[in-house]
Amino acid sequence: MPIYVYRCRDCEHTLEVLQKFSDPALTVCPTCGGALQKQFSPQVGLSFKGSGFYITDYARNNNGSKPATTEAAKKSESATTEAKKAEA
Repeated sequence: MPIYVYRCRDCEHTLEVLQKFSDPALTVCPTCGGALQKQFSPQVGLSFKGSGFYITDYARNNNGSKPATTEAAKKSESATTEAKKAEA
């Protein structure tokens, strides 16, 4: 549920109210009974949930078991293996 900020036009009292989207907007100031005006809040909270938001999620292939290897890494690995066989 979002937090709405209201400000009284008469006494300039500011209040924050936790409301549902479907709740009607407040119109009467609880302090003086004056008219309330909804304010825009500069603070926005973000919450990233699920996979894809962590550094460990970027280096995985489709099945999620091992980090993905590039073609260059595969070629250098096979070259190293062949060089070891030639030495033996």
